[in-house]
Amino acid sequence: MSTEDVYALMARSQELPYGEARTVLVEDALRRAEAAGDEVLAFHVRIRLTDAYRYGGEPAKAFATFGRTLADHDRDPARFDETHNLLWQMKAAVSSLTLFPEIPLDRAFAVLDDMERRYKTGGHSLQAVYHYRNVVARHIGDGSADEWFVKWRTAERDELSDCEGCDPTGMVRHLVEAGRHKEAFQIAAPVLSAQLRCNEQPQSIRTAMLPVYLRTGRLEKAADAHRRAYRVHRARLADLGDIADHLEFCAVTGNEARGLEILQRHIGWLDRAPSTHADMNFSAAAALVLGRVEAAGHGAATVRRPAAGDRPAADVPVPELRAELAERATALAARFDARNGTSHQGDEVRATLAAEPVVDFLPLAPHHRRSVPAPARRTDPAPEPRTDAAPEPRSDAVPEPRNGSASSADVSDLASVDDLDELLERVDRCRREEDLPGMLAACRRFDAVAETTEPTPLQRARRIDGRGIEFAIDGNAQGAVECWEEAARLYAELGDETGRHRVLGRLGAMRIDLGDEGGLEQVIASAEHLAAHPGEAGDATGALLRLATAQIRFERPAEALATLDRVDLDDAPEFAGELWFQRGQVLLRTGDAEAAEEALRRSLDASRASDRPETLAAPALALAGVLARREGGPDEEAFALFDEALAVLRGPSPLRAAVHTDRGLTFLAADRPADAVADLVEAIAAWTAEGMHEQAVHIRTDLANAYLRTGRHLEAAEVAEEALPGLDGENARNCRLILAHAQKEMGEEDAAATFADLAEEAARDGRPDAAAHFLEEAAGVLSALDKDALAAARFAEAAEACEKAGDPYGLVRTRRRAAMCLLWSGDRDKAVTAMETARAALAGLPPDNEPARVWETALVSFDQARLLAQVGRLPEAAAHAAAAADGFTTLDETDAAEEATRLHNDIKAAIE
Repeated sequence: MSTEDVYALMARSQELPYGEARTVLVEDALRRAEAAGDEVLAFHVRIRLTDAYRYGGEPAKAFATFGRTLADHDRDPARFDETHNLLWQMKAAVSSLTLFPEIPLDRAFAVLDDMERRYKTGGHSLQAVYHYRNVVARHIGDGSADEWFVKWRTAERDELSDCEGCDPTGMVRHLVEAGRHKEAFQIAAPVLSAQLRCNEQPQSIRTAMLPVYLRTGRLEKAADAHRRAYRVHRARLADLGDIADHLEFCAVTGNEARGLEILQRHIGWLDRAPSTHADMNFSAAAALVLGRVEAAGHGAATVRRPAAGDRPAADVPVPELRAELAERATALAARFDARNGTSHQGDEVRATLAAEPVVDFLPLAPHHRRSVPAPARRTDPAPEPRTDAAPEPRSDAVPEPRNGSASSADVSDLASVDDLDELLERVDRCRREEDLPGMLAACRRFDAVAETTEPTPLQRARRIDGRGIEFAIDGNAQGAVECWEEAARLYAELGDETGRHRVLGRLGAMRIDLGDEGGLEQVIASAEHLAAHPGEAGDATGALLRLATAQIRFERPAEALATLDRVDLDDAPEFAGELWFQRGQVLLRTGDAEAAEEALRRSLDASRASDRPETLAAPALALAGVLARREGGPDEEAFALFDEALAVLRGPSPLRAAVHTDRGLTFLAADRPADAVADLVEAIAAWTAEGMHEQAVHIRTDLANAYLRTGRHLEAAEVAEEALPGLDGENARNCRLILAHAQKEMGEEDAAATFADLAEEAARDGRPDAAAHFLEEAAGVLSALDKDALAAARFAEAAEACEKAGDPYGLVRTRRRAAMCLLWSGDRDKAVTAMETARAALAGLPPDNEPARVWETALVSFDQARLLAQVGRLPEAAAHAAAAADGFTTLDETDAAEEATRLHNDIKAAIE
């Protein structure tokens, strides 16, 4: 075994985040150092392994490595001389000792005493000692915690004090436990805006501040802190205790759905919890979340619990898991209390399990809205966003209430009406006038009178027909179908063909909505009969429009046009807007945009002239879509039409959701992403409220895109992650690409993995050019994070993909960048070889693009000069630097030429 192997392993480990992979490398390095017989090197590796265990979620293992290194140091301080690191690690040792109830508390106090002795001997401030005496006192619930806190705050800070983020975090936690939230905010405020860069910050102070923000009314800051901090914690097993704080936050802010999502993501971590204390806190907070879920009426839900040991994977019912985790937390707390001789940990767990909401509901993002009961719905299909066609045609089968209108029927005088026919006439009149309150009031009065007056067979048929309409309004489609089937049978027995065919039209339309194509035959039969034998004005027109609606839905535009040609508006002039709207729909489907635009304008004019201006929303939306798709993009008229549609749609509805959707997408198409955000947020909230989650999922991708394009990278990443579980195929790829770029902009290493996943998928699909692009993006992310060895490997993979794709420029570029990353990672020999392969690839550049060939050659020469200078091959380096300067000068790239000239001069000076 050579010490070079140890250094190589340690260098590789530094590029990995704390966790199992990094720990394995450091453990391997320690074995090799011990096998090489290098005690000093093994000592230094063991110190790094202590950190790996602590930050990687295995603090119990750190006791052995820390104890060994401390003993080695005490045996020979001059030889084993990392005094500062050992004194620093003593702080973690103290706090870790409290996290395992099987370790006697005396050991923590003994380490504290030893820590104080060593700090005094070294001439250090006791500020950190007071801090960790406070930690132990708070753990056991000892009143001395306040005294230690005062000493901690007033003592002078020095190089062994926790960092500027961690120190206030500990103070905040003390003050929160004492209920002193305002003081906590004052302590944290100065550091919250600072650039905190240690392994635990800024996520730890943001997590500690969650109850402070809630208790001081800073709700938006609470939501932001949760989102930003949890995003870091969620990838770290060592942070399971912090994740418990986020579970509790969700439970007390009405975000039990978010809490359940977090619980589902981390429930498997309990089987490898970093400490007993973290296990206890997570179990208690998880039980609280599950209790909220159960209280919200979702007790039938299950949580997927992964297999562990002899326990198989299973879907555990929420009540069962809640009880199990509550019992688990309580039992663990009892072990701590038995060790500590106090009831403090049990009190804390009981308080968590009984925690009450601080706020009813705190939205974590603008598009998060608490669900409300869905409004009454009509039977026509809801508008579909993201299509070239406008919303589906409307239907007169079921009335939709006017916005804020009062009943045209005098509800107050219904109590004196005992005539069943008169009441049924009021029902029909109110339905035609779309006066829902009046219609329902008349229905209720009819039912009351019918208890003492037997209805005739015709009255009974008409009432059952009306009851079907009521079911449809309530969203009970199957109930409506059953009523209309019975009404049609009764009309047939009475020989009332007009009544029967009116019902058949509604019945057929509802069956189509339910996915039963057989309903079309009933709609056709209704239209043919009523067109030939109309019972009253509007019968024929309504039946034909209903048929055209069905034909449009079944993609039969020619038949729909023929049906619309049969409509005689003298029969019902009030249907003019609807007629032209449907014609516009058909023409859009046939690709005749010009004729469709004319029809939609006529529909819009008719709607504006009617006594129901709200009917203009659908044609306005459709026409805006036509204008937005014109060559050259949307104009101001398109946006004015969207505004007009929203102005008349005052209440929640699928149509309003569609307008927000299409206006948001139009803003995106017009390169106005900041304007798009507000509409897309409203669209997602509206579709979700309507129970139409598929639409909301797809629009989340567009919202993520808008956030990304406006520089709101955190929001882009979170919305994309929300959308991904509901997407597949190309939609999922587009969403992951948005996520990858958002992660990249935030400097998250996860971006590299997301780009790599996209590259793997592209390779499977036979798209090596796309695979090369994504691999190069992944490498760029790693390089920016100084993960140079990993970046070099990705650049090498990108080069292979470029070669497969026949991209000679990409091949040169990725080989060159791989070489430089190898140099920065310390692997100079491989860097030299890799750069030679980049130079060899220059021969494959197309001869018909001389400027590009000169540029790439100059770049290779410049980087090769830098590399060779680093390895001491100065004459060769000077020649390459001169060549680079000449190439850049040829292209008039002044800045690059000057930089290459400076490099050349520096190398020449070093030679001389």
